[in-house]
Amino acid sequence: MDHDRKHFIKAIILGDSAVGKTSLMNQYVTKRFTQQYKATIGADFLTKDLVVDGKPITLQIWDTAGQERFQSLGVAFYRGADCCILVYDITSTKSFESLSSWKDEFISQSNCRDPDNFPFVILGNKLDKEPERKVSNTKASQWCLANGNIPLYETSAKDAINVEEAFQFIAKKALANIKEDVYQPSIEVKKQQKKKKEGCC
Repeated sequence: MDHDRKHFIKAIILGDSAVGKTSLMNQYVTKRFTQQYKATIGADFLTKDLVVDGKPITLQIWDTAGQERFQSLGVAFYRGADCCILVYDITSTKSFESLSSWKDEFISQSNCRDPDNFPFVILGNKLDKEPERKVSNTKASQWCLANGNIPLYETSAKDAINVEEAFQFIAKKALANIKEDVYQPSIEVKKQQKKKKEGCC
């Protein structure tokens, strides 16, 4: 029965303002892109049903505001996250340099039990602006390696480059990480219930 059970995965997207967090989420879920920039206020989310390794998944993607004045809202949104997507703009050195602080903030506010093994994924967005690139793939890869060998995808929300692939990988990585939490407790509960029933008889 557990094989057919639908798994729920909560993913958080973090990064500076205007790196394309909302656009990536919208491109993946709705296959739409708009040139009009509208800052996210607080947080918003979309869900998408998909199949990973033969298992039905509901992926809930939380898009949080990048503005500093909204970062205090993070605690409620970060907790319960199964994976964290850190986004930077390949044409913005500042957004890339902010990755460490976003990663640290997530770890401190989410209360994740094992930060070293928590599923992080880095997305270098706006690949459609390659001529304006300021952050090389090599530099980004080196940062990922130094921070626990975090997977890196360079994406374009505008042209839908690597967006589907990145989110599929994110869902797969998160699912692999939560498998023990999903299955083991249910087994233990069943055993305890069985013992109680035997005791009553």
